[in-house]
Amino acid sequence: MNLNDMIQAPGEWMRGSGPEAEIVISSRVRLARNVRGFHFITRMDEAERLACETHIRNQIQASGVALPGAYFPLHEMEAVDRKVLVERHLISKEHEDGTHPRGVAVSQDESVSIMVNEEDHIRLQVLQSGFQLQDAWKLCGKVDDQLESCLEYAFSPQLGYLTACPTNVGTGVRVSVMLHLPALVLTRHIEKVFQAVSKINLAVRGLYGEGTEASGHFYQISNQVTLGRSEIEIVNNVETVIPMIVRYEHEARQTLLAKDRKRLEDRVWRAFGMLKYAQLLPSDESMMLLSFVRMGVQLGLLKDMTLRDVNDLFVYTQPAHLQKLCGGPLEPNERDMRRARYVREKLEHLKL
Repeated sequence: MNLNDMIQAPGEWMRGSGPEAEIVISSRVRLARNVRGFHFITRMDEAERLACETHIRNQIQASGVALPGAYFPLHEMEAVDRKVLVERHLISKEHEDGTHPRGVAVSQDESVSIMVNEEDHIRLQVLQSGFQLQDAWKLCGKVDDQLESCLEYAFSPQLGYLTACPTNVGTGVRVSVMLHLPALVLTRHIEKVFQAVSKINLAVRGLYGEGTEASGHFYQISNQVTLGRSEIEIVNNVETVIPMIVRYEHEARQTLLAKDRKRLEDRVWRAFGMLKYAQLLPSDESMMLLSFVRMGVQLGLLKDMTLRDVNDLFVYTQPAHLQKLCGGPLEPNERDMRRARYVREKLEHLKL
């Protein structure tokens, strides 16, 4: 599998299937692990970083973890190709921006990715489309066991798994669910949700995780505490709160339909019209317009589109994906022109 083959499909995170997929985009479990015998990344010199990356890469490939798939050495890749992996939620922005030897192993269906030499030696991530936290956790545990059979983890009987950041010490697990919440934003109830989840030690992050904006009304809900709690407690804690947020979003959408239908229809159809006829389409504006269209599809206001249609547009209008589709680097203004043309071509067949 290579990158050009990979972008032929939208990827696991935006596949648009699984339970509650109209609101729950994806479920993710991520484990932070370090290998005994190597310093933490921030304490390594360049030679040790290369030795660590080579050792872990060899063990991943020899054990067959995440195969069939591919291993991408990020320090040998073009910037736009690294950005594609970020846009597909297979690596973090920090992993993209590094300059030292590092890489990522990706399974063919993109449900498993193993970042090597990110903040920790290993960041194992499992993604499942829709609300499937338990399935994601089971798969993550299975892959973690495979890795631990060929790599000796840094572990303390008192503290648990040792990690570069103190907030990850213990289980090393981060559990998150990505949600699409446009109605809660429109009804101005989103802050109440944020306040409620913060009281139970959950964090709200943007589209690409910590430190990023909630582009297109996408939000990630994740745990903040790992030390002193078991993995299953953390998974269950996040899993318990998500159905409530999903219910609030459903109720907000029905409230808009019942009490402000014309304004809602205008918002959805105006967004569709701008997407269908725009000549310039900046990335942020595209995400916001697609967000309203996606809600309109789910509510039956746009009957000739499917969630898969909209999800594909979300993926392929992102800057790096668009440049890959167009065959090379694009200046920002040209990118906005090509994005608008791409969306127009995808929507022109719709009889709406």
